[in-house]
Amino acid sequence: MITRRKFAGAVLGVSIAGIALESVGAFGKVVEASASSQRSGAGNADRIRQQLAQIEAETGGRLGVAILDTASGLHAGLRMDERFPMCSTFKLLAAAAMLARTDRGQEDLQRRILFSKADLLPNSPVTGEHTRERTGGAGMSVADLCNAAITRSDNTAANLLLASFGGPAGLTAFARSVGDSVTRLDRIEPTLNEAIPGDPRDTTTPNAMLGNLRELLLGERLSASSREQLKAWLVANQTGDERIRAKLPKDWRVGDKTGTGDRGTANDVAILWPPGRAPILVSVYLTETSGNAKRNNAAIAKVGALVSASLS
Repeated sequence: MITRRKFAGAVLGVSIAGIALESVGAFGKVVEASASSQRSGAGNADRIRQQLAQIEAETGGRLGVAILDTASGLHAGLRMDERFPMCSTFKLLAAAAMLARTDRGQEDLQRRILFSKADLLPNSPVTGEHTRERTGGAGMSVADLCNAAITRSDNTAANLLLASFGGPAGLTAFARSVGDSVTRLDRIEPTLNEAIPGDPRDTTTPNAMLGNLRELLLGERLSASSREQLKAWLVANQTGDERIRAKLPKDWRVGDKTGTGDRGTANDVAILWPPGRAPILVSVYLTETSGNAKRNNAAIAKVGALVSASLS
């Protein structure tokens, strides 16, 4: 299995012209690339970076993107190792942590968690229908809370999941357990969405989250059944139609998790399956923009369009 250190080496190899290219294969093996493919990969990565910089300039903010084509090993992006507010993209990690605990026999996806109306937060469209007062104490299963946190970005569901494995510190520990030394969660919903410039709390980098996608969706950190469940939740997401998904070809299968915060912050992390080929992983983090939600969504959609145009 390729390590995070080798993975970072591959980033440098693809992104910077004149440096030998390491190509990361679809199953995590490092393979040698010919001189011509090195030049082609580095050139394509540079073109992608330039176009991402143009998208960033249009937003008036700061855009971080990391892209991995697991078919060719091309790894490209912009501001890939800068910190950005995670916002609700942390919910992917929270659900993955619950799946990992289930794999180890420490959790049961059918365990029911009870909560009351007093526990509800804004943006809780699913848990709001399952309070103790409404259901007479039935609550929701862990699996249903994971589904709500990912597909509807339900804030109460996310906090209930966090409380099951040690809160923000538990999520940070989970990130470390899958090889991510960067991502950190310090607060719960809704304060984690403050997105104060320069504040390291509740942040990740595009590369770190890309590595998490790779480890959790394509690697062996989770059991095969848990990987498929996580993918299914991401594919069923209902909050990302105006972001990465918006301008992708209709025959591409997509799974994603969005995030939205203060100070012009909008994110989307995704796995893309073009027909007949290995998947593409994308993490997009946008913050400190001068635009509204519609313009931020449009910028992220442009990243999706760039991915499909460059890697089809």
